[in-house]
Amino acid sequence: MIQHDIVIIGGGPAGLAAAAAAKKGGADDILILERDGVLGGILNQCIHNGFGLHTFKEELTGPEYASRFIKIVKELGIPYQLNSMVIDINKEKEITVVSRENGLQVIKAKSIILAMGCRERPRGALNIPGYRPAGIYTAGTAQRLVNIEGHMVGKEVVILGSGDIGLIMARRMTLEGAKVKVVAELMPYSGGLKRNIVQCLDDFGIPLKLSHTVVNIEGKGRVTGITLAEVGPDRKPIPGTEEHYSCDTLLLSCGLIPENELTRNMGVSMNPVTSGPMVNDRLETDTEGVFACGNVLHVHDLVDYVSEEAALAGQNAAKYILYGASKTSGNGADAPRCSADAGICTGGSNGGTESSSAGACVAIRAENGVRYTVPQSLDPAAMAEKITVRFRVADVYKDRSICVYYDGKLISKKKKRVLAPGEMEQVVILKSSLAEYPDLKEITIRTEEES
Repeated sequence: MIQHDIVIIGGGPAGLAAAAAAKKGGADDILILERDGVLGGILNQCIHNGFGLHTFKEELTGPEYASRFIKIVKELGIPYQLNSMVIDINKEKEITVVSRENGLQVIKAKSIILAMGCRERPRGALNIPGYRPAGIYTAGTAQRLVNIEGHMVGKEVVILGSGDIGLIMARRMTLEGAKVKVVAELMPYSGGLKRNIVQCLDDFGIPLKLSHTVVNIEGKGRVTGITLAEVGPDRKPIPGTEEHYSCDTLLLSCGLIPENELTRNMGVSMNPVTSGPMVNDRLETDTEGVFACGNVLHVHDLVDYVSEEAALAGQNAAKYILYGASKTSGNGADAPRCSADAGICTGGSNGGTESSSAGACVAIRAENGVRYTVPQSLDPAAMAEKITVRFRVADVYKDRSICVYYDGKLISKKKKRVLAPGEMEQVVILKSSLAEYPDLKEITIRTEEES
């Protein structure tokens, strides 16, 4: 059986950033497993700019952003296997992987970083009535066909869903000479970033119809048209509001789903809101030594945040190898483990000083408009000097504040003119702020209306 200290599942932006951080953190035996034929993940087909403003302080395209991290990984001498599909991970951290070059392999890891990314929600999950003709694509599939394969997918296009990929493809198809007739969104708000609505729709005169959905698809051999209808508060079509659009292509941009089949098979506790694993402030799951980062943990809006989060996972995986597994620190692999109902605080790795004693678990809860938080718990003794808690809100809110409470006491309040589900929010929790609360049990993050 092959053995490695750290195995990273996925060679996209999260996996690359995690690998680089783990190597710089002192871990030497690292392996990246990537199912595609190249490193870089989804960024390779994202030829538009807007990446890297936070990480590199300059605007890059997706391939340019990926190439920066690929170069770092190669310079650090981190090995990787391409065209390698992981088909199983068990609780003993034994990874079954298959590839044409190496056949079937079983790799034993001391620590695993989950960085598998996410996938698009397909038509079958949307229950759209009508025939099953050619010309129906997820937005990401169309993006790959146009940007990498060089195939134009259609000339008259309707897009269902206003996620960022759908918005970007509305612009891309227009630039390639297609006519994008409308973007329809089931919800009363867009699922994408405000800047993408402006740059990809408004600048090209493409209409956005909120609270609308496709109720019929016409055509047998190829799409010939679709019918839109307005939906009510119950998300059901309102009779009499139907509109017909002739088109030869329907693109679906109806949400992203973290790729967590492997995670579930391991028995890792999952968050029903994010569809990703539950993690503590070190991004460690409740399976000791298994970390998660990037879109497999929760769907991000900016790849810069993916890289930042992945670097944290990589650093802590390296600390787990250096201090946790070898039991050379105060919180070794047999340190106390907390099983709080809202999250997990595992022993065995350390996000703070190596001599800290881990075990105290503080749950991080989402309330009143905050849909979830990542992480879901923290260990005040072992945490880093500060942690970033990221979350999304449940609806579009105006003139609200993001409030942080320690056991019911208001600690901070930040006014926001607009909060929207399409844009990720964050709060920073300082370790020093917890010193006055030695018996802290719960941190609550919520939105509140301005009085």
